[in-house]
Amino acid sequence: MGRRLVPLTLDNLQDLPKRCRTCVFWELDPVSGEAAVKAGTPELEKEAWISAVLLEWGSCGRVVYVDEVPVGFVLYAPPAYAPRSTAFPTSPVSPDAVQLMTAFIMPGYQGQGLGRVMVQTVAKDLLRRGFKAIEAFGDARWKEPACVLPADHLTAVGFKTVRPHPTYPRLRLELRTTLSWKEDVELALDRLLGAVQKEPALRPL
Repeated sequence: MGRRLVPLTLDNLQDLPKRCRTCVFWELDPVSGEAAVKAGTPELEKEAWISAVLLEWGSCGRVVYVDEVPVGFVLYAPPAYAPRSTAFPTSPVSPDAVQLMTAFIMPGYQGQGLGRVMVQTVAKDLLRRGFKAIEAFGDARWKEPACVLPADHLTAVGFKTVRPHPTYPRLRLELRTTLSWKEDVELALDRLLGAVQKEPALRPL
C-alpha cells in the first residue's frame, strides 16, 4: 500500500471531500460564515482563505493519498487565521501553539494508523518552523463526522487536556514529545543495526 502526505495547495484542494471544500466553519467568524453560505460563496471563501494563509504563513494542511487515491486531509494554522476559535468556551489557543482545526479520513481507511501519521507529519512541519505545540478544541460528545474533532481521538494520538469542559475541552500536544519516541526507536534501531554490522570486523581473523 503506497501512501503519501502532500502539502495542501489550491491545485489539490479539489481532492478534499465536497462538503469540506464548501465548509468555512473555522475560516470565517460565525456571522461571516452564515453570510457566505446564504450568498452561495463558501467554496470561493475557502479558496481565498487557503491562498491567503499560504502566502502569509505557509503550508496549512496535508492531503493523504493511498495508492494515489485521496483518502483524507488535515488543516492547521495559527489561531489568528481561525476566527471561529474565539467562540469556544475554552479559548484562546496558547500563543506558542498552532491550531489543529480539523481532519478527516474516509471511512474505508480508518483504523489503519493514518490519523497518527497525519499528526506526526504536522508535528514535524511545525517543529521545523519553530513552534512548540499543537492545540485543538475537541468535542467530548462527538457522534458523527463534523468540523470539531472527537476529543477521545485527539487523546488517542497523544493530546492532553489543558482546559477541561463538558463539551469542548481544549487539548494540547507538545511537539518534541510527539517526535522523541519515534526518534528514540530509530536511534535504538541504528545502534542495533550498527552493532550487527560491525561485529564481524571485530572478530580476529
